[in-house]
Amino acid sequence: AISETPIAGLLQVQLDSDIIYITDDGKYLVQGQIMEIETRINITDQAKSGIRLGLLSELNPDEQISFSPAEPKYELLVFTDIDCGYCRKLHNQMSEYNDAGIAIHYLAFPRAGIGSASYDKFVSVWCSDDQRVALTLAKNGDDPEPQNCPNPIADQYELGREIGVTGTPALVTTDGTLIPGYVPPQQLRKRLDSMAEVSE
Repeated sequence: AISETPIAGLLQVQLDSDIIYITDDGKYLVQGQIMEIETRINITDQAKSGIRLGLLSELNPDEQISFSPAEPKYELLVFTDIDCGYCRKLHNQMSEYNDAGIAIHYLAFPRAGIGSASYDKFVSVWCSDDQRVALTLAKNGDDPEPQNCPNPIADQYELGREIGVTGTPALVTTDGTLIPGYVPPQQLRKRLDSMAEVSE
C-alpha cells in the first residue's frame, strides 16, 4: 500500500507489516521514523499501529490466557515467553496490574522459536485442564506435564513476528500501539492514562 505523508514529495509504503518511505520520483528510499515536532506525534508508529490492529482483529479471545479484574479500564494483549525473566516478573505482579484496572490477555511468543523447549512448555500449558494455573506454575519454574493437543501457539508466535515483536514481554494496546518490554504496574497505568488523554 502506498499513501502520502505530510512531507511534500515523500510517500509512505507499507511492505507487509513494515513502513518505509520513497520519494515520489522513485529515486530515493528512506527507512526511519517521521515525527511531527510540534505535537510529538510519531507518524510512522501511528501507521504501524493501524497495521497491527488489522492483523490482531481476527484474534479469537478463546485462544488467549486472560487475567482480568471484574471491570478493567484497559485491556492489553501481551506476547509472552515462559522462560523470559521480565515476563515472569510481570506475571508475578499480576494482582497489581489487575488492581490498577489493567486486564492482561496472553499470547504465546516462545523467543527460541517453534519446536524449542519454551514452545513445548507453552503447548503443555495450553493443553492443561487449567491454563491459568499451569501458566503461573510454568512461569515460576515448574515444568508443566508434557501434553499435546490442537493449539494456537505457532500461529501466535508467527503473528507476533508479523506485527514486529522482537522481544518479550511485548504489550499491545487496543489501538495497536506496541509497548516493548516490562513496565511496572503503576507506571503502566499512568502511561495508558496519558495515551488515552492524547487520543481524546
